[in-house]
Amino acid sequence: MKLLLDENLSRRLIPFLQHDYPDSSQVVLLGMESATDKTVWQRAKDDGYVIVTRDADFQELSLVWGQPPQVIRLKTPNQSRAATLKLLLDNRDAIVDALCVQHLASVEILS
Repeated sequence: MKLLLDENLSRRLIPFLQHDYPDSSQVVLLGMESATDKTVWQRAKDDGYVIVTRDADFQELSLVWGQPPQVIRLKTPNQSRAATLKLLLDNRDAIVDALCVQHLASVEILS
């Protein structure tokens, strides 16, 4: 499973995610700084990414447009990169179960 981190999540997380989430990226690293949600959605759909965000926007789009892509919503306050990384790594099994086994459109991860 490869992740596409929304612009509100640090691109500096990407190297630390590669072991557990190979080929992951962040929107700025893909040249999509300030891209619309629709543009990010289409890129994720075309390239097989799961969108990771703190905003409800992508989760709401999944209700309207369906999947792919799937969405991981981090329901956390702004937190350090280390805390965000820990959240994604510690919850990997639950994320895989929700998205790959149950085929849910989105999953919420709480801090």
